[in-house]
Amino acid sequence: MTTELSLNALLAVPLAPLVGSIAAGLFGKAIGRKGAHALTILGVLISFIISAMTLNAVVDGARFNQTVYEWMTLGSLKMEVGFMIDGLTAMMMCVVTFVSLMVHIYTVGYMEEDPGYQRFFSYISLFTFSMLMLVMSNNMLQLFFGWEAVGLVSYLLIGFWFKKPTAIFANMKAFLVNRVGDFGFILGIGLILAYTGTLNYTEIFAKAPDLAKLGFPATDWMLITVICICLFIGAMGKSAQFPLHVWLPDSMEGPTPISALIHAATMVTAGIFMVTRMSPLFELSDTALNFVLVIGSITALFMGFLGIIQNDIKRVVAYSTLSQLGYMTVALGVSAYNVAVFHLMTHAFFKALLFLGAGSVIIGMHHDQDIRNMGGLWKYMKITWITSLIGSLALIGTPFFSGFYSKDSIIEAVHASHLPAAGFAYFAVIAGVFVTAFYSFRMYFLVFHGKENFHHKPFPGEHDHHDEDDHGHGHAHTPHESPWVVTLPLILLAIPSALIGYFTIQPELFGDFLQSAIKINLEAHPAMEELAHEFHGAAEMALHGFTTLPFFLALAGVVTAFVFYIVAPQIPAMFAKVLRPLIVIGENKYFLDWFNENVLAAGARLLGRGLWKVGDVGIIDGLLVNGSAKLVGLIGSLVRLFQTGYLYHYALVMILGVFALMTWFVFMHH
Repeated sequence: MTTELSLNALLAVPLAPLVGSIAAGLFGKAIGRKGAHALTILGVLISFIISAMTLNAVVDGARFNQTVYEWMTLGSLKMEVGFMIDGLTAMMMCVVTFVSLMVHIYTVGYMEEDPGYQRFFSYISLFTFSMLMLVMSNNMLQLFFGWEAVGLVSYLLIGFWFKKPTAIFANMKAFLVNRVGDFGFILGIGLILAYTGTLNYTEIFAKAPDLAKLGFPATDWMLITVICICLFIGAMGKSAQFPLHVWLPDSMEGPTPISALIHAATMVTAGIFMVTRMSPLFELSDTALNFVLVIGSITALFMGFLGIIQNDIKRVVAYSTLSQLGYMTVALGVSAYNVAVFHLMTHAFFKALLFLGAGSVIIGMHHDQDIRNMGGLWKYMKITWITSLIGSLALIGTPFFSGFYSKDSIIEAVHASHLPAAGFAYFAVIAGVFVTAFYSFRMYFLVFHGKENFHHKPFPGEHDHHDEDDHGHGHAHTPHESPWVVTLPLILLAIPSALIGYFTIQPELFGDFLQSAIKINLEAHPAMEELAHEFHGAAEMALHGFTTLPFFLALAGVVTAFVFYIVAPQIPAMFAKVLRPLIVIGENKYFLDWFNENVLAAGARLLGRGLWKVGDVGIIDGLLVNGSAKLVGLIGSLVRLFQTGYLYHYALVMILGVFALMTWFVFMHH
């Protein structure tokens, strides 16, 4: 160990944003707007600086794993707060704090007219605190605390404009869908606790080989498979995997900075992070890995299709997030955990950039989000235009950009895998490349090039009015570049979006940076080994990238988008007529929302009503509560007959009693 990590510095990482959050939330009126943003930005800045120093120390070989605070002890079970700092944690800390810092700065410009300014800063800082507690934890209890806390704060953030009915519906949906996932997650944690007697990661992993020998009681399933699938159901909720993905597109109802924070770098990656952290368990169950792989490939491909038909600028980016999370999940399924977290990191930068770019466009368009009302914005919003282009190029996997390294590594890893589900997954991730390029550049061309539609707005949407602030939407106006607090984060995010993959692929995938955090059974799952075998340096990988199938598919996607939306806009209109049935399915999001609301929710309502009428009113109130009262009353009315208060009645009863006893006595002794 070369450098020591100090406990106090590590404590400051989650606590600095928490202090900022409390200050802005409880004393927001007293400190005013300036105070609120100054304190919260300072808190996250401190957090980021310490995280960067921690990362530096970890690269030099420092590790940290100890308990900070013992909450309670139940028998042999210790419930505690503790930190585990290794390559995986340090990288996550830097990603979370950096993106959060950018979002904090950006919010100063984006929310300047909003009356809930201090409340907003309080929430996003609290969110940062929760996420840091989640990634730094060294035990399941604290992981679960952070897990639920990000869920709660995301509920507050998505419904930030609580007078907007759609926002209230969306935050409730997000909360409930996450509950479904978290139910699986807590069952998984419960099984681990029941069979290992501990919640501490290192102790659990030490006992993992013994777990792998056990069967699940009363079935012929393996216990480890059940545990891993339960844990992964938690990840499906948080990381929005099919069919628990339905909350994420709706959560676009929150203000844009939230979309960048929740749906790019932090909350949705918690599931990916958790499965990676649990790699010693997942490696023991091929069944669970196949399950992960299938779910990931469905999400990667089918959510991309939906991105093609969206017209709301934020929803296009939201579906692209779903699709990219599918890619990460596919990487987890083929045991390429390093690649999954590498894609998590590169994606965090370019996706946050795309969301904040979309927000900048929304400001320029005075809160109109319909991409069909835009066009030609490159002249008016130069910085937003160039940074969005960089983000889009990174997203579609252009060689030398950061997205290329992680996305191509995922495709290679799937190709190298021998799992039964790998064939379908390979098709999904390859087809996904074309789809991604197509919808990304459809959005890019419609927004920044082509006809300027914002003068006459062919599609006046319900977004033309904004809750509290009205810019006078009646007349046409020319978009303008956003203020520096908005463009600076865009520039600072564009730099890693373009470069970070090139500089970090070697240590993250093939170095020993993540060595201690991730355990892979290379005999059974050789994907990472084959990747290492083919890797000859970042530059060579990118140059070779120009000759591969994914590159040509991405290029085809861009060209198709260009032809469809710039050269001949009548083509997509024709497709829209011909493929109407498919588009109806897409516009209804595969009818999953309809199914959830009309089948599952109705079923739950019927069940609830049945339990209430029969169980609650009938059995509990009727039989147990009122029934027992009636029974007591009945016994009382019978006993009352004997309690008359006349002395001769009592004397008679006594004589009869003595007579009965004597008779019985005589009979017994014969």
